[in-house]
Amino acid sequence: MRRKISLKPITLLLLLVTFVSFGKEQDGHGEPKTDQKTEIKEYIQHHLQDSYDFSLFSYTTETGEHKSFGFPLPVILWDNGLKVFSSSKFHHGETVAEVDGNFYKVHHAKIYKVDGPDGQIIEDDHHHATNEKPLDFSITKNVIMIMMVFLIMFFMFKRMASAYKKNGGMPKGMGRFLEPIVLYVRDEIAIPNIGKKHYKRYMSYLLTVFFFVWIVNLFGLTPIGMNVTNNIAVTFCLAIITYLITTFSGNKNYWKHIFWMPGVPVPMKIILAPIELLGTFIKPFALMIRLYANITAGHIVLMSIIGMMFVFNNWLGSSLSFLLAFVLGILELLVAALQAYIFTVLSALYFGMAVEEHDHH
Repeated sequence: MRRKISLKPITLLLLLVTFVSFGKEQDGHGEPKTDQKTEIKEYIQHHLQDSYDFSLFSYTTETGEHKSFGFPLPVILWDNGLKVFSSSKFHHGETVAEVDGNFYKVHHAKIYKVDGPDGQIIEDDHHHATNEKPLDFSITKNVIMIMMVFLIMFFMFKRMASAYKKNGGMPKGMGRFLEPIVLYVRDEIAIPNIGKKHYKRYMSYLLTVFFFVWIVNLFGLTPIGMNVTNNIAVTFCLAIITYLITTFSGNKNYWKHIFWMPGVPVPMKIILAPIELLGTFIKPFALMIRLYANITAGHIVLMSIIGMMFVFNNWLGSSLSFLLAFVLGILELLVAALQAYIFTVLSALYFGMAVEEHDHH
């Protein structure tokens, strides 16, 4: 009961901080400088994108000066040699950075080369940048978030293991919170989908991916905007790991049912083999798209509803938008755990299919 009571003010605080971030740029007469809808759209896009600096919050002064509080991150490029410099040279993407006689500019959260200090990004008819793009190995905000989640998970499970060791196998402290979740993943996800004979081989990965997706989804709901799982590169990496584990742990029965199904006429085997082989690639692709699309759509809808408060600009419309955003914010907390659960269940299901033993007569 305490958790339910304490959840509401926390969620309310996060929403209020997000509202502050939507503050309109005004001139000396208190009128907005830009169209509100355009400004809200740009803010949503900025919230969803990765960045080369870790910005906690920002605001615009009465003189129109944009101030941001945070810290820069290292930019690592390969452009005819290694280029390492601080992202502060970009001044939050507003200026061109000069490094060893080369000039770089940030455009849509990506770094491109330009001709000089006043160089511009050249776009084609489809609004795609045509400038040369160096190889980018930078430590971005999403990378920092992944490192933070790694440290959080390491700390949690280290404390849990130490508590078990000191208390004769009894949970204490962090273990009391984690043990029911670990047992749920084992008893309700791993064993039913993989089987008692093989499930232990996959428990470490299933627990890792469950807690990782869950924690990064929760951080994505904060106003800081650390949205790791709405980056398709991250969901692709998670999906490809599941695919590789499934592929390399598949037994002979798994591959036999793909390339030469038992009990099926030979002409049908020839037709079904490429379809089944294609299915092995479609499964991780579905994992990747499902997680990416659900998290991204949830953030867009939530931020759009918050932005409606400033579009309506009256007590009725703004109050209804606030109420809807508040309810949706609580729902997103459920979605954060639900998407972690779905990704873990489907991964366990694929592992179970790979190691299933068939008795053919």
